[in-house]
Amino acid sequence: MAILILFACIVTLVLLIAWAKVNTFLAFLLVSAMAALLLRMPLRLIPQAINKGLGDTLGSLVIVIVLGAMLGKLVAHSGAAQKIATVLKNTFGYKYVTWAMSLTGFIVGIPLFYNVGFVLLIPIIFSVAYNYKLPLVYVGLPMLASLSVMHGFVPPHPSPMALVVQFHADLAKTFIYGIIVAIPAIIIAGPLFAITLKNMRSSPTITLQGKQLPDEELPGIAISIISALLPVLIIGVTTLMAKFYGNHVEIKNISDFIGEPIIAMILTICIATYTLGISMGKKITAIMAIYVEAVKDIAMILLIIGSAGILKQIFVETGVSTQLAGLLQGLSLPPLFLAWLITAVLRLCLGSATIAGLTAAGIVYPLLAHSGVDASLMVLSVGAGSLFCSHVNDTSFWLFKEYLGLSMKQTFLSWSLMETLVSVIGLIGVMLLNTVIK
Repeated sequence: MAILILFACIVTLVLLIAWAKVNTFLAFLLVSAMAALLLRMPLRLIPQAINKGLGDTLGSLVIVIVLGAMLGKLVAHSGAAQKIATVLKNTFGYKYVTWAMSLTGFIVGIPLFYNVGFVLLIPIIFSVAYNYKLPLVYVGLPMLASLSVMHGFVPPHPSPMALVVQFHADLAKTFIYGIIVAIPAIIIAGPLFAITLKNMRSSPTITLQGKQLPDEELPGIAISIISALLPVLIIGVTTLMAKFYGNHVEIKNISDFIGEPIIAMILTICIATYTLGISMGKKITAIMAIYVEAVKDIAMILLIIGSAGILKQIFVETGVSTQLAGLLQGLSLPPLFLAWLITAVLRLCLGSATIAGLTAAGIVYPLLAHSGVDASLMVLSVGAGSLFCSHVNDTSFWLFKEYLGLSMKQTFLSWSLMETLVSVIGLIGVMLLNTVIK
């Protein structure tokens, strides 16, 4: 009965948003309350679950998203994004723009979490799209596909890293296998799939592209790239320091502190305020006005992200995810495929790739002892399943939809389908690797 209620809630949410045109934030709140009542959650616990779902989701994201939006707005208004877009255009040309975007997402996605990478790179997507006069989806999807794949497959991202620990997998081998599986997934779900979306038009309400400036007013390419990608550099350098100087406790502690996305973004904003603002003759009041405008742009996005976390929390606390996974565990299927399937179904129901992956890990772990499957491949199988078919209960779905100004149908046909391709291609890659290394 609980499983039926879960699916009924998901269907209701889709209908409220897509058919009844209810505000997305309100729709999530209504469906979350409905789910809690139908699943017989004690009334006194419902407000606690709502607060926890909203707080836990935004608590880990709101600072990064807000600071990322500020940086993005500054990168756009200072002309740095225009400069980077111009260099990309001159280097790769019109014909290979989607491959250039994929390569950027691949490199940046190694050390950077998806949400951080998204808000950091979205201004570049806007600038490249406007410079080439191409649809935002066609330009942006390859880069975001790369970010998503790296986030789901490759340590040190949260879910793969946690799975490595739970499955007692070899970290270096998991990283290498992850890169091997990630490359074809990125190519197929990125530049190749983007070709089918070249005629998809959007109407973005968020304007991250600043006005076009004369070349002489643009910052230098070095300052532009360093300022825009400074969080990547900070996190990457501190990660390497923690690895090579791990025996020195103070160095490791400092590296871990500075390498936290929140701290890296705070440092970046401080530095970029000078390099892309004050040093270019902008008054501090003008820079702060840019930051205020950036926060206004993402206010509703933050509410939608938080409300999606509420629904996820209701499903987790009522135990629906455990019941669903238990039903699937009894199926007679190859261990790697079963792990992928369980995680994919949990992803469909819960939205969060990390929660789906970690929930599935506890169920499929016993399979390792009896099947002899390589633990690193099990990490990747679960990681691939956790990316399956992102839809309305996933915060990334709404980030993509709202920033790029797409309809629900367009988002399903672009973002959701891309994530499904990534997940299925990832599974195929894992199964092929399993055949090769046996």
